Amino acid sequence: QLQASGGGWVQAGGSLRLSCAASGRAGSSAIMGWFRQAPGKEREFVAGINRIGGSTYYGESVKGRFTISIDNAKNTVYLQMNSLKPEDTAVYYCAARGTGITVFTRAKQQYKFWGQGTQVTVSS
Repeated sequence: QLQASGGGWVQAGGSLRLSCAASGRAGSSAIMGWFRQAPGKEREFVAGINRIGGSTYYGESVKGRFTISIDNAKNTVYLQMNSLKPEDTAVYYCAARGTGITVFTRAKQQYKFWGQGTQVTVSS
């Protein structure tokens, strides 16, 4: 199970931090990711992390502004979002690839578990 939180409304240039608490089978996944979906658009990859080694991955549109991290003791993944832009407005989802999988991918179809989504709205 994945429980996302931390979304909200912010003005352009502001910051938000999203959290995703993982439990059960989703909680044992090595590969965790954040995706987002804006109205009328496909769900897109935002950031990912491999808790084995700590490698991180980012979508081109968020590089240098967003940071993904994980607290293994709390089994919680974070997405720190800085310098937010109106085009970052979307529902943000956390996802887990599943137990026993250690290879990272940006393909949303390869993620087995999904959180419920949290709305982020950035006004200009």
